[in-house]
Amino acid sequence: MNLLLWGPTLDESFFPTLEEIRSIGFGGVEVPISSTNPQFYRSWADRLDELGLKRQADVICGPDQNLISSDAGMRKATLEHLHRSVDCAVELGATHLMGPYHSALGVFTGQPATADEWKWGVESIQILAEYAQQQGIRLGLEYLNRFEMYLTSCGEELARFVDEVNHPNCQIMFDTFHANIEEKNIGDTIRQLGDRITFVQLSENDRSTPGKGNVAWDSVFQGLRDINYQGWLSIEAFSTKLSVANIWRKMFDSEEQLMRDGLQFIQSNWEKQPVSSFVSNGHTA
Repeated sequence: MNLLLWGPTLDESFFPTLEEIRSIGFGGVEVPISSTNPQFYRSWADRLDELGLKRQADVICGPDQNLISSDAGMRKATLEHLHRSVDCAVELGATHLMGPYHSALGVFTGQPATADEWKWGVESIQILAEYAQQQGIRLGLEYLNRFEMYLTSCGEELARFVDEVNHPNCQIMFDTFHANIEEKNIGDTIRQLGDRITFVQLSENDRSTPGKGNVAWDSVFQGLRDINYQGWLSIEAFSTKLSVANIWRKMFDSEEQLMRDGLQFIQSNWEKQPVSSFVSNGHTA
């Protein structure tokens, strides 16, 4: 379960909610890196250990943190910020640091990415991937839809980016919300990305309860079966508590209802998908 459902900044007052998440049946949580002070996450790691919840870390970069900025000073400062985020993930006890941090959220130039911007992004993530590998953290890069990001806005672009980074510690985190906007066929995209995918966020088209909207879920689950995906399936849902998501109306009864219904939907749909005879070919696992 992605904790951003409850907002971007979390403190120890949230710990009872972790107990609810565990009691409903989830095995792990995604924790947003809201502070880059690693010590902040020690109490979180202790509480998650007590509850038996696994955890992964998410981070984004805003307008003042951009790895593809023409300002070399900003690129350097952003890379330092992401190094600290890796350190926070280590302290949390995570194995992955995920998000669209190869460029800045909501920053546009009015044109497609330039060759220089692409190069700056690739070179920066190569450096970060090497550091993350030394710390035991795997990178899961995410593409966002065209209204939120322009460096990569579809699976094909992010696959090319990750292939150019060409580091074993740099993979893809796949989000069905963005795929539902940008892809012709979500299952085909999953098969094309193949073993580059290291983590999956299941998110409905309106960011509410999975299974209550128009995402082609049979295509999603069959695609994941076809590549023999063995990683996390995590619910990413947002509410008005996360202003950056531009959610202006309530679209579910309660967080508890969303979690219970979402988990039941995922479990039932995952089990009904047949194991495929899809044949691997390169990255298409």
